[in-house]
Amino acid sequence: MEKIKTRWDITKNWQLFFPIFGVILVLLTAYTITRRLLHLFDLNNTILEWVFILGIVLALCFVMLRFFLWCFKKLANKWPVEQRWEMIAIFVVFAITGSAAGKLAGPFTEFLGIQRENVSGWIFWTLRILLIFPIYQVLLVFFGWLFGQFRFFWNFEKKMLKRMGLGFLFP
Repeated sequence: MEKIKTRWDITKNWQLFFPIFGVILVLLTAYTITRRLLHLFDLNNTILEWVFILGIVLALCFVMLRFFLWCFKKLANKWPVEQRWEMIAIFVVFAITGSAAGKLAGPFTEFLGIQRENVSGWIFWTLRILLIFPIYQVLLVFFGWLFGQFRFFWNFEKKMLKRMGLGFLFP
């Protein structure tokens, strides 16, 4: 445990939440992907089901963790964080925000009366993606605040909107 605390600059025990939560999210993601593959290859309800799930989940976890550690190295100098565990918190916020924005766009389009049956697929998906953008922006700051990274995400939002030509929103 001391090795993990040293590697991620963890000084207080509550900060262990972020690496543990990050690993749980990676496991959950790998399991979800594996269940989709299981149904795709029609291996559910067979003897091979649990062997397939265990093998693919472990392989996906290994690949995803290696990828995220590589990303941490690349972004360590680019993102202004004081401690390395904050990088995990930032990645978790991005993951939760993206998933939540995608999920909320569905009910939002239905609320506006835009449904696949009513409009062309091109119009439906274009409008849905355009709706995801503002939902994502609001949720990013909210989840950033919830995970104690408000300042990082507020600065991130201002920088991104300025690059998109919407800098007039923030004087």
